[in-house]
Amino acid sequence: MILAVVGASGAVGQEFLRILEEHRFPCDELLLFGSARSAGQTRTFRGKEITIKLLQHNDDFKGVDIALVSAGGSVSKEFAQTITKHGTLMIDNSSCFRMDEDVPLVVPEVNAEDALNAPRRIIANPNCTTIQMVVALAALEKVAHIRRVRVATYQSASGAGATAMAELEAQHASLANNQEPKVEKFAYQLAYNVIPHIDVFTDNGYTKEEMKMFNETRKIMHSDIKVSATCVRVPVMRAHSEAIWVEFDRPVSVTEARKAFEQAPGVVVMDNPTEKEYPMPLFIAHKEPVYVGRIREDVTDENCLSFWCVADQIKKGAALNAVQIAEWLLKNKK
Repeated sequence: MILAVVGASGAVGQEFLRILEEHRFPCDELLLFGSARSAGQTRTFRGKEITIKLLQHNDDFKGVDIALVSAGGSVSKEFAQTITKHGTLMIDNSSCFRMDEDVPLVVPEVNAEDALNAPRRIIANPNCTTIQMVVALAALEKVAHIRRVRVATYQSASGAGATAMAELEAQHASLANNQEPKVEKFAYQLAYNVIPHIDVFTDNGYTKEEMKMFNETRKIMHSDIKVSATCVRVPVMRAHSEAIWVEFDRPVSVTEARKAFEQAPGVVVMDNPTEKEYPMPLFIAHKEPVYVGRIREDVTDENCLSFWCVADQIKKGAALNAVQIAEWLLKNKK
């Protein structure tokens, strides 16, 4: 089994390598690809140095079974045919193909079997905010049908890439030394601030990031669920948090919800307010599950519940989900 990683030097690409090693992913050979800037660099995998190859329009993917791709939407769009033309399955982390009808959008805990129908040899990895939310919502959907969701996200710098994480660190360092912080990756200074703006605004007043949560959730869950999101960038390094309000078609008790979460794959319940136990990004970073807490009935509507959800953006929100898709396919492909 030959596996390729495209975008090997980026934050998600490096996380791919860590997860593949931690999970002992069954591959006989690993190929790494990157831009002209990273080509020629080496990465260590299972004790061996692997040189990053320049991604080109050639036959380098001939014989490759699966390619994990996280190099940005423009690269995915340009190279999709090159990657897949010899039969390679491309699991793509960009937003490029997510809403295409003939491309499955997959979160293994929710709709793994959709991955079996990939006529273009492309499977899309959903947006990070959507992934952690639908893992939690899928547990509740088994209890009662979800009509609508309102969610406020608290998104870490990692969602904007490794350079954004470095910028946040540099801003804090500059401010500690009474220097003017540099602002390049975000609309405003992120250190000591929150920015209610992720991606570009659309005609309806929502950002593209917020509309991704609406559209992707419906596709993944095969549901008429409606999602209204407000996406906010916060000065956190790599774990996203979400405050989620759920309306069902009948009243659902906290006990029912907690039991559903406890039984759900990929979910960890951390919900003991009297002991100040609830998920926080500081402690969830680098962990694989989706954590939920603050589970409570909505005091304004008997058909509603609220809860708090935290997950590592680079792991479950990106690299881990893609690797889990590949793992599921290897175990279940017919």
